[in-house]
Amino acid sequence: MSNSPFHTVTIAGATGNVGYAIAEAFLNDGSYNVKILRRKLDENEKAKSLNSKGAEIVYADHSQKDDLVKALKGTDVFVSAVFESSNNTSLYDIQVSFLLAAKEASVKRFIPSEFSNGYKTTGHVFNDEKFRFREELEKSGLEYTYIHTGLFQEFFGWFGYDVKNKKAKFYGDGNTKIPSTSLSDIGKYTVETLKIPEARNAHIRVIGAYLTLNEYLQKFEEATGSKWEVIEDRDVRYRFKNKIDPIPSMSDDFIAFVTENSNFPEYDNDKFSFTPQPVTKVIETLVSQA
Repeated sequence: MSNSPFHTVTIAGATGNVGYAIAEAFLNDGSYNVKILRRKLDENEKAKSLNSKGAEIVYADHSQKDDLVKALKGTDVFVSAVFESSNNTSLYDIQVSFLLAAKEASVKRFIPSEFSNGYKTTGHVFNDEKFRFREELEKSGLEYTYIHTGLFQEFFGWFGYDVKNKKAKFYGDGNTKIPSTSLSDIGKYTVETLKIPEARNAHIRVIGAYLTLNEYLQKFEEATGSKWEVIEDRDVRYRFKNKIDPIPSMSDDFIAFVTENSNFPEYDNDKFSFTPQPVTKVIETLVSQA
């Protein structure tokens, strides 16, 4: 594996779940100067933790281009781990602001907020903004890498696996295969994309596990030592679109969309130097925390 040509990495959204794992992975790697982009000075515990481990905290008003350019000066790689819109600004607009500043600051590579199932088509409002931004990024002239990881294993509960009540809710066929990766491995994969030439201007798909909904359920049952109740709800998207009672929430509609479209026809694990941790390790942690 070749050495990285990059030296300084700036991460936006580093106090979120994915961003924090990515920031920690860069710090643990020890090959990069790591900067954490923050909106304002505050007492955020995750920011203080990253700072204590060696990250530099830089502050900028995300709505002010000059402020962002100043904060990004000297950055080789910009990582956007921002997942939610804020202050009535869409995720697309937030990332476009980052992109314009990154280009002016002579950033070499931009890793956008993907870290998902790598859908090849639009089809949901939560996903469409990422497709819009891809067009802007690819026109910018900056190098880019899209990193697709499947579900975040630490968020199995959000996806319908209720450890506390020993229930699983499927928004589709239990034999549907779903890729998933732990947050810590997502961080490690992100770091290593800077060291492999295949990641330049490419989609990189990586997985920690690629099991069916039923196979994940079996591992939860083994970890809890009990049989779980299974609830199937296969017409969520139809009811949501047509406003049929009981009308699903937008979150439920998105979970159903993910279930229907989580297909990795091929993936790139073999390009990396490490083996992801077993999914059972995360499941056992989730069970112990319930």
